[in-house]
Amino acid sequence: MSELKLPALDEDAMLAVAARLGAISGGQGVIYLHGDLGAGKTTFSRGLLRGLGHAGAVKSPTFTLVEPYDLGNGMVYHFDLYRLVDPEELEFMGIRDYFEERCLCLIEWPERGAGVLPKADLDITIAPHKNGRLLTLSAHGARGEAWCAALSGES
Repeated sequence: MSELKLPALDEDAMLAVAARLGAISGGQGVIYLHGDLGAGKTTFSRGLLRGLGHAGAVKSPTFTLVEPYDLGNGMVYHFDLYRLVDPEELEFMGIRDYFEERCLCLIEWPERGAGVLPKADLDITIAPHKNGRLLTLSAHGARGEAWCAALSGES
């Protein structure tokens, strides 16, 4: 597992990193987003979706649990599990159907789905840092490693 730290990011810089990751990902994989309320997880998701070509609104799926985005050549599913009471609720909503090869799943509050969610290719933790945010990207497996390597080469 490798780790990449991107310090002191303002919102514009975070959106740019997210957009680069979206383009690098090719719209496939699983990304976990960690951080306190208001840390910027949905902002990061918006940037990532922009990097994949989505031009419409990006809203937090806090009350719906999942927001789908059809990008024409694949789907992105943005999950927010903050209000999830029990991970088993994910089974009732057919969670396994979302994790297809040609899909990208962004999951906020993944710890609330522990034991049900698949392993992430990349864990991203967003935390306050000086006057901005610190992004810590932890890769799991070849896909996540390749994403981190591509990002570190561009940073």
